[in-house]
Amino acid sequence: MSSHATLAPASELALKNGAHYPNESEEYRNARNALLAEEIELRRHIERVAEQRRALPLGGRVTAPYKFEGENGHGDFASLFGDKQTLIVYSYMFGPQRKRPCPMCTSLLSAWDGEAKDVDQRASLAIVARSPIDRLLAFKEERRWTGLKLYTDLTGEYSRDYVSAEGDDDAAINVFTRRDGVIHHFWSGEMGGKTADPGQDPRGAPDLMPLWNILDMTPEGRGSNWYPKLDYEN
Repeated sequence: MSSHATLAPASELALKNGAHYPNESEEYRNARNALLAEEIELRRHIERVAEQRRALPLGGRVTAPYKFEGENGHGDFASLFGDKQTLIVYSYMFGPQRKRPCPMCTSLLSAWDGEAKDVDQRASLAIVARSPIDRLLAFKEERRWTGLKLYTDLTGEYSRDYVSAEGDDDAAINVFTRRDGVIHHFWSGEMGGKTADPGQDPRGAPDLMPLWNILDMTPEGRGSNWYPKLDYEN
């Protein structure tokens, strides 16, 4: 959507929807149309934000000699791009001090695994953690992931520069671009605890986790005392 396009008012588009469901009341339909107008505005705002993100100037050059190990051996940062211009790096909370990886990260990555081959048509997606590669691959097999590419940050230097300067085992998402052989940082998720609204867990926008987007459509919502687990009894 171009920022210069002339758009019909969202309330007008909502009235054109024409949807009705069995036994719904007039009160429900009026409230649903009002919500639909807000959903249309939200879609437009998401596109405006995405357009603004795409227009960012190039970030800092990546010059450090980061070293990684993946399923196919050792490589430098440029090798993570493969043949793509864009690299998306998700930093996975699965450092060597953890007995098991972060359940929230794992839930996200389980959803992403099904999309990884589609993402790969447009950009390279790398999942980076601090644990040794054998440990990462063993968990990948346990979860039956087939699309994700996992890498160990061998020296921890990448994680200190783009995740936590103190070396904390945190999650992060960073996007990099390669132009004429020169790699630049492009964007990172910068919404966290300091930018959270009252009563909400820290979250980005749009939310990276399909799980939360699904639960946001329910009467109960996300809840405030439930989080994903690595294993369920049933």
